[in-house]
Amino acid sequence: MRIAPAIAALVMLPACASLPAQQRPASVAVVFDAESAEPIIVEGLADRDSGRAVQANDPVRIASISKLVMALAAMKLADEGKFDPYADVSRYLGWKLRNPAFPDAPVTVAQILSHRSGLRDGAGYVIPLGESLEAKLSEPGAWYAEAPPGEAPFEYANLGSPVVATVLEAASGERYDRLVDRLVFAPLGIDACLNWIGCEPDTIALAVTLYRSTGEVARDDAADLPPNCTFPVAEGIPCTLDGYVPGTNASIFSPQGGVRIGMLDLARLGQALVTVDERVVSARRWGQIGTSLGLVAPNEEDFFCAYALGFQAIQMRPAPCADALVGDGKAYVGHAGEAYGLRSGLWFDPVGGRGIAYFTSSVPDRTAPDEGGFAPEEVRLVRRAMGKAARAGK
Repeated sequence: MRIAPAIAALVMLPACASLPAQQRPASVAVVFDAESAEPIIVEGLADRDSGRAVQANDPVRIASISKLVMALAAMKLADEGKFDPYADVSRYLGWKLRNPAFPDAPVTVAQILSHRSGLRDGAGYVIPLGESLEAKLSEPGAWYAEAPPGEAPFEYANLGSPVVATVLEAASGERYDRLVDRLVFAPLGIDACLNWIGCEPDTIALAVTLYRSTGEVARDDAADLPPNCTFPVAEGIPCTLDGYVPGTNASIFSPQGGVRIGMLDLARLGQALVTVDERVVSARRWGQIGTSLGLVAPNEEDFFCAYALGFQAIQMRPAPCADALVGDGKAYVGHAGEAYGLRSGLWFDPVGGRGIAYFTSSVPDRTAPDEGGFAPEEVRLVRRAMGKAARAGK
């Protein structure tokens, strides 16, 4: 089921808005512009066991929006002169990274951020503490064998994120979670973290538990929070980062999807992008991102029609691009998230400066691997929020 029939079916689906607030899936939508950020929809339970209602800035796992955060950290580190996103990553890793089918073709961070490096998820992408990133990348399933990096077709791959995060660590000498906090979160006064590492206890106490549509816990219940281990660890390896050496295996921080952040704070990041706030993105780097998005040829994918340097553009091309979310005919830039029954997004109109940060939970799993597109539940949430904001003059 592609996005067009999914949207057409919206009127045929039961409206969550008709349920009592405490029976609805946890959902938050914050509409923002350069000057303000307003929680428009805040409903459902953050924790069903305790009956705690979700609040506008309760931290939640935002899934692949984490890749946008990683891209911003990479660009800021490049601005510091500590690494070149267009250079061979082998320079930083200390070992030679190559597609086995193309041993002479270098791999760059820019290629990986744009999902055109040839990396793919056939070998998996979670490398626990105690296992080797280099070994994972030597597996045949980790690579597209028909074209070299840079010429490989677009293929959305989570495996690239541990590579980028490890390169950033090696180039800076900083642990990835601390690097992201220094370059992205702290300048904006945002309290966020990766895999709950570094978040304050008061923040962790407000965690949103993710549930499957069947009602079972998916992530971030009490058993998934500190003091329990919150990052992947190989069997027999103690759950501690005391001896971790930056630049060896940043997969443990789940850079592909492990950011925990509240929607008001995510909207604050969106405002920084709308205003091109030099604290988190320089005008030069934002120009590179915008130019890359504008020049990229439409991908063969019907959802990721325009994607470059860790950012996606939606609603900017007609069919066959199946990426209508807001449905207002305007182009939006940002990133989508999907994992553990959650759908999330950070999107903004770079011309009008209006955007939305949202998540909704307990969304049914896809029925087919190539189903693609936005879920009807998140389309309904976004259009309801944007409509309410417009009627309220926000």
